[in-house]
Amino acid sequence: MLRHLPPIVDPRVLVGNATNDDAAVYRLNDEQALVATVDYFTPIVDDPYDFGQIAAANALSDVYAMGGRPLFALAICGFPRDRLGEGVLERILRGGVDKAAEAGIPVVGGHSIDDAEPKYGMAVTGLIHPERIVRNVGARVGDRLFLTKPIGSGIVATAIKRGLAEPELIRRTVEIMATLNQAAAEAMLEVGVDAGTDVTGFGLLGHLAEMTGGSGVAARVYAERVPVIARARELAHQDVVPGGTRRNHAGVADVVRWPAGMAEAEQLLLADAQTSGGLLLAVRPERAEALRSALVARGAPVAAEIGEVVPGDGWIEVE
Repeated sequence: MLRHLPPIVDPRVLVGNATNDDAAVYRLNDEQALVATVDYFTPIVDDPYDFGQIAAANALSDVYAMGGRPLFALAICGFPRDRLGEGVLERILRGGVDKAAEAGIPVVGGHSIDDAEPKYGMAVTGLIHPERIVRNVGARVGDRLFLTKPIGSGIVATAIKRGLAEPELIRRTVEIMATLNQAAAEAMLEVGVDAGTDVTGFGLLGHLAEMTGGSGVAARVYAERVPVIARARELAHQDVVPGGTRRNHAGVADVVRWPAGMAEAEQLLLADAQTSGGLLLAVRPERAEALRSALVARGAPVAAEIGEVVPGDGWIEVE
């Protein structure tokens, strides 16, 4: 949708929509810039409180992915008042407020509408130094690629909708999605990376394709190194796959080189549409071990080196 908007000519806009980056950045002065993002979606889990926490963590993630520090949030909500009790909405909002509090910020207001289908999310504003912005472009040949959360949440969410997910799988997946990317962002800033983004609706390969295409490089991904939520692989082989994941798979068909004989289910896993996924980071090889150590020390869910940046024109080779 954003490609239909007119070009941005305001020199104070440091990051706009040109490279599909995670958030907008607007310069205030030589030392400060605002980071702004908005994200909301329909429920992907049954528990209203969990939904609120996941939606808030997902919105906050865009600020973290840019290297910013969240300042405050506004809640955005669509809710069918005639079909769901107010207690449900209260629990959704409480989940979001509690997750924002965990990030150290207040929810200072918001907007709601009467809507047939529940929706919830946040507009988050943060602060960043104009010279310390982490973009989804800038990856360089030789960089190592790191991922900070396992993938597969889209597949598990589909299993939940179909009644195929056991309580422990739901609990573990909710825990992963509700985990803030704050620790991963702090490690990223501590070590210094060439490029970074969070893995959300376009899936791991979709967001990596934005990084390689915008950076003028290619990438090699080692499929066996990519962390996957327990049971997501099994569910993918049982064709428990959301439509968004299939669209992602089709969308990267022109840039991804799959290994001969790789099962479609394995390909779909790498294209799975994520909610509140981890950070995908490109770091110089001499800093790779430092990044791994910083991620572990700060408690990121995983610190997986999944591939490397190679010469090329945006393609991705999966091995």
